Amino acid sequence: MFESHELQGTGRGPRAGANGLSSAVLAANFVPAGRLATARMFHTATLLNDGNVLIAGGVDGFKYHALSTAEVYDPASGKFTVTGVLNTTRIFNTATLLPNGRVLIAGGCDGEGNEIASAELYDPVAGTFTFTGTLNTARNAQTATLLNNGKVLITGGDDSAGDQASSVADGGELYDPTTGAFTRADNLHTGRDSHTATLLKNGRVLIAGGADSDGNVLASTELYDPASDRFTPTGSLSTARALHTATLLNNGMVLIAGGYDHNGNAVASAELYDPRTGTFAVSGSMLTPRYGAPATPLPDGSVLIAGGQDNDGNSLASAELYDPSTGAFTAAGRMNSTRQNFTTTLLINGQVLVAAGVNFDRRALASVELRQPTR
Repeated sequence: MFESHELQGTGRGPRAGANGLSSAVLAANFVPAGRLATARMFHTATLLNDGNVLIAGGVDGFKYHALSTAEVYDPASGKFTVTGVLNTTRIFNTATLLPNGRVLIAGGCDGEGNEIASAELYDPVAGTFTFTGTLNTARNAQTATLLNNGKVLITGGDDSAGDQASSVADGGELYDPTTGAFTRADNLHTGRDSHTATLLKNGRVLIAGGADSDGNVLASTELYDPASDRFTPTGSLSTARALHTATLLNNGMVLIAGGYDHNGNAVASAELYDPRTGTFAVSGSMLTPRYGAPATPLPDGSVLIAGGQDNDGNSLASAELYDPSTGAFTAAGRMNSTRQNFTTTLLINGQVLVAAGVNFDRRALASVELRQPTR
């Protein structure tokens, strides 16, 4: 089923903050930058090796028509160009840049809410999508993580179909670009969706939070070790959360922020995972409780978190910056439109591409913004 907690609503509006910049400068951080050919939300955005960005799939608006269309954004010209068409309409799929420059599009669900097992490869040179191997378990809302060995780890997700009760996948899978095949990996200790998966500097993958098959929001976390193909439990989150963010910091720690809790309420709290100790410690809180908001690590080591949804079901325009040196969040301006279910992509030039999503009145957006570097 492709209904999402991100559209159900459950909060508080944005609070004012300060980060030493004038309000005029803050307002200028986000600049309108053109439009997509197709309004969409729940899409994917992938930075390609040539610096362009592939936008693919999603749904086109209030009626939730699933999309197979794709576009490429060129930062040099500031324009979007329609590219090849996905062989299958997809929502809640993953998109992973492979070492060979192609993009693996895997799983998701179609416009009828049916989970998909097929996968496709996007070739930036030819501008085409072609089928590759098939997932062992059809799933959506899973994670995909490029490992240091070049394989892609797929974890969790919803493996139910149609109107059947939700069932969260616990079996991991590995995609090998050299063979184009998916093979079964170790099982998660807890099946989960709406979780995060973060590649650590030691090559392991931190799986954190999410929701189980009964809809319970999780505080449990696990580590995947590619060398042994094993998941092992690690420390527990201070706050159970789903649809949160997880960002690897330059110091090797992982920032976990926001999400919604077991009551369905947006949370503002944040915590840090230390791979050396396997423990989580509370960090500074965001200025605004939010979930479903993308996080973008910036070149200076800070983390940008923008948009998302609050407890009243409102999509947000506010943005915040996390400073690892102080452990604090500060206001970082406002987007020109409220957005949720959108994407942010750090470009090679240091700008952040903010693309599409849905605004406060639940209309899919074609508009695009650029956040300018401020430091």
